[in-house]
Amino acid sequence: MITRSAFELRSDFRRGPNRLRARTRRWPVIALAVSLLPGILLGQFTPGTVASQPSAPSTFPPTASASTSSNGISAPAGYILSPNDQVAVEVFGEDDLRTNGRLNPEGNVSVPLLGSIHLAGLTLTQAASKLTDLYGRDYLVNPRVNVMLLGYAKRRFSILGQVNRPGTYEMPDSSPGGIDLLEAIAMAGGYTRIAAPERVTVRRHTAAAGDQIFKVNAKRFTKGSGGGFRVEPGDTINVGESIF
Repeated sequence: MITRSAFELRSDFRRGPNRLRARTRRWPVIALAVSLLPGILLGQFTPGTVASQPSAPSTFPPTASASTSSNGISAPAGYILSPNDQVAVEVFGEDDLRTNGRLNPEGNVSVPLLGSIHLAGLTLTQAASKLTDLYGRDYLVNPRVNVMLLGYAKRRFSILGQVNRPGTYEMPDSSPGGIDLLEAIAMAGGYTRIAAPERVTVRRHTAAAGDQIFKVNAKRFTKGSGGGFRVEPGDTINVGESIF
């Protein structure tokens, strides 16, 4: 019993230094692992940190976006503004100068800083150029102005005589400047049974020439052929009655 205990004691004594040396060798490894642990955990729990950083700010003006242009309507190329058209005016980078409104009967619209400006008779591009010049003259350095059409003025024509629904009609938004005569007659329900398509008259008033009367033989026209008579806003159409 005593011998065995002594043997075990000597055996333990021999193993003790070995264990101590082994533990001593483990400490640098453990210390290194502990020092690297925060970085490892940070990489695991915050992936994509660099990719999620905000990008550099754009060099373009913040108001030069498509959001406002989507609010406008697609005007025909070379469209000329007229009284009661509704427009929007933007000055890029100057949010407080944004405005929209209808041209008054004189063709003017109120614009911040500039007051009442006459835009009727100008295309959208010409209107933007005019406002750019006015802002650049006294208020802004190198202004960038955009003018958009928000809505057409209400443009009407009248049709009387031998049609099924005589009355006053608005020009379609797709054709604010005028429509084909046969399209106008179709909007009024077409000819009556006793109509005389060859005896159509159109009365038109212009500032330069006053009242004009056009005699039209609509019987010769084919809808969509492009060879018909063009009805303009303000015209009054009268479809005659057959004498037979």
